[in-house]
Amino acid sequence: MGKRTRPAVLVLLWVVCTAATAGALPLEIKGKVHDQYGPVGVERVERWEKLVWDITYHNTADQLRAVNQFFNQLRFRSDREHWQQEDYWATPIETLASNGGDCEDFAIAKYFTLRQLGVPAKRMRITYVKALRLNEPHMVLTYYPDQGEPLVLDILVPDMLPASMRPDLEPVYSFNAEGLWKARTRGEDTRLGDADDISMWRDLRVRLGLGSL
Repeated sequence: MGKRTRPAVLVLLWVVCTAATAGALPLEIKGKVHDQYGPVGVERVERWEKLVWDITYHNTADQLRAVNQFFNQLRFRSDREHWQQEDYWATPIETLASNGGDCEDFAIAKYFTLRQLGVPAKRMRITYVKALRLNEPHMVLTYYPDQGEPLVLDILVPDMLPASMRPDLEPVYSFNAEGLWKARTRGEDTRLGDADDISMWRDLRVRLGLGSL
């Protein structure tokens, strides 16, 4: 990896695209990635571009599987080790360019990539859970289909699995661009407020330059 600087130094705008142009990043962004992470960082970003182009017109199940596998190839690194901060939610480009992140970074990167592919926000929740086997907080992306149980996209388990097959995760709360909810109980939601009530999410959206995604 190239020279590491504080995350704030690398100002990366996330390009909000339609499905037809998803995955296209301006040369300005690639130039900033090159300056900080070198050609290897640019190569990782370009692999993401190719992934998005390749699966733009695939069905949702294939998109979910491909995006989950793609980001799970990156290295897991704690915020203290990776960013020299106690808690930092990286942009997807920061996660890609730096070749790693923690559970929040992976869930966020998967969420925004799938949004660019056209998966509706209402179908996905970034879910804060307790990882029972590790006895520590954890974060995953959860997809809610029209029918059937939610699917969990996680870095602890390579395969995308139905929620009933992940008894090691105890949901606490979930959020997306449309709101913030207490963990689902008997299929019902308890809305707690807006996602922007979470300061880390609010800060992330500001750095991304995004509206409602």
